[in-house]
Amino acid sequence: MQQSDFFQSVFQVVKLIPKGRVTSYGAIAAYLGTKKSSRTVGYAMNASHAIPGIPAHRVVNRNGMLTGKMHFDTPYRMQELLELEGIKVEKDVVVEFKELFWDPTLELEL
Repeated sequence: MQQSDFFQSVFQVVKLIPKGRVTSYGAIAAYLGTKKSSRTVGYAMNASHAIPGIPAHRVVNRNGMLTGKMHFDTPYRMQELLELEGIKVEKDVVVEFKELFWDPTLELEL
């Protein structure tokens, strides 16, 4: 299945999220110049599971919640992958979300 150019752009940004950090759907959308397309970023993350090398587990909602967890192999896999990177998760929310937040607009050149 061929992915849209937008999905490909999302995947490129997600590949740049450092281990031990997280970002949000909205932050990716804003970086790509389409602030109101955070839902479409979510659709891209759902489609990414069939593509190796895309760390979809590092993308959470604007409050640090693991809203995409149901799209992983098990409901706990997203949390497990984050914890393997040293990210603590409690009740499906990234602990210290603000400190771990990676903003592509600030971290990457446009």
